[in-house]
Amino acid sequence: MLNNLTTKKNIRTFSVSPENLTGEKGKGGMAKQGSASYAARELGQGWKVNPYLVIEAGQKMVLADIKGQGAIKHIWMTDSAVRGRLLILRIYFDGHKNPAVEAPLSDFFCNADYREYRQVSSFAMCVNPARGLNCYFEMPYFKSFKVEIENLGAEKCSVFYQIDCEEKEISPDSLYFHAQFRRVNPLPYMQPYVILDNVKGNGHYVGTYMNWGVKSNGWWGEGEIKFYIDGDGEFPTVCGTGTEDYFCGAYNFDVGGKYTEFSTPYVGLSKVSATDETYKAQRYFNMYRWHVTDPIYFKEDLKVTIQALGWRGEGRYLPLQDDISSVAYWYSDNLDDEYPVLPDANGLEII
Repeated sequence: MLNNLTTKKNIRTFSVSPENLTGEKGKGGMAKQGSASYAARELGQGWKVNPYLVIEAGQKMVLADIKGQGAIKHIWMTDSAVRGRLLILRIYFDGHKNPAVEAPLSDFFCNADYREYRQVSSFAMCVNPARGLNCYFEMPYFKSFKVEIENLGAEKCSVFYQIDCEEKEISPDSLYFHAQFRRVNPLPYMQPYVILDNVKGNGHYVGTYMNWGVKSNGWWGEGEIKFYIDGDGEFPTVCGTGTEDYFCGAYNFDVGGKYTEFSTPYVGLSKVSATDETYKAQRYFNMYRWHVTDPIYFKEDLKVTIQALGWRGEGRYLPLQDDISSVAYWYSDNLDDEYPVLPDANGLEII
């Protein structure tokens, strides 16, 4: 990628933040009153007067509403929410009524549960101390984009952010970025967990994030992931061999009798929740897999499922009824897919 830096470009760089809500040239840091007016009272305009926005309980706020053609290149965010999943991120492209991205802010950035920090150091997402949330997926738009946050919490919340963009001519073949959240708790007996379904169009699948709450003792990851591509019926075209295999680990992520966390550019078991705390009933596993070098291409439709399987007596598989949630990431030429209705705040909560 470094060779991309060696040639001239017809690109205008801009960013949208509380200090420049429109991304206009020469308009950053102009606020005279803002969220940090008290801290800047002796310094005045230009001295970090408005570094964050405050979203009231139960309210929505537009963080960016930009007209033109180009691409989002990087998003950095952090917030003051006490728990994860209280903020819902939505991104709309080209004036479309349905969001292409709809997920809890924490899950979108591979960090569902705020209670335990872990570093995520990946190609597409980074979570840096103490809650620096970063996304590096490029998001093209032909006419406009809008970024919105909804606060499902009972208290107001501060949101700091910077959306780095390029104003440029994009190829007519450019695809729209999508991200969709799902959760099932508990998973019905002998029913695969659906990561993605009812997706139409021409595109490619580029990543999976999962937060998996295990409700049984023993190993839980024998289940296969399956990609049903372009009209596949009962059986898929792509079928994995196990959950830890899909996330590019092996043998239960077990080294020396213990789960072993790892975070690499394309895959990771970035968090295994602690078990030595009083009243701790189950473990959560935070996993990501980026199909950056190996996208799953589809021309008409795509469905993605994963099984939840453990072990029972006599060497038999045990279908599990776990608390499973996910974010699917893909690109396609279609903005008409309708996503499942998100759970409410209670339905999203990790307990």
